[in-house]
Amino acid sequence: MSKGGGEPTQRERELLKIRRDSDTKAAELVKMEKMLQQTKDLLDKKTDSGSESMGYQENMVEDLEEKVRISRRYRRNSLHHTQMLESQMKTVKGELVGTLDHLQELRNVLRRSQQKAEERKATMEKLAEGLR
Repeated sequence: MSKGGGEPTQRERELLKIRRDSDTKAAELVKMEKMLQQTKDLLDKKTDSGSESMGYQENMVEDLEEKVRISRRYRRNSLHHTQMLESQMKTVKGELVGTLDHLQELRNVLRRSQQKAEERKATMEKLAEGLR
């Protein structure tokens, strides 16, 4: 729904922001998943490393896995919020269509009333001339 001048409404701007954020988070998620896979591959290759080095890598993997989980959760929430806003926009659009239909009906009633008033005025003027 856009205003008369083509300017997006607040809800549309919010929806676009959420979509952009969701896309950004999805891209970050893909990057993190790649990093996680690379880290896991490195861990698999380095079986001879010392326990201290291995502990650091395990912590790094755990951190990356947590970031991936957080990003997935954020994306799910963003998508849910986007769907809610889209649903609300459809509802508002339906209400606006109903309001527009009602206004058009009222406009038609007003036109008919004005036309009848003009006809009555003309009839009254004719009668007034006839009485003179």
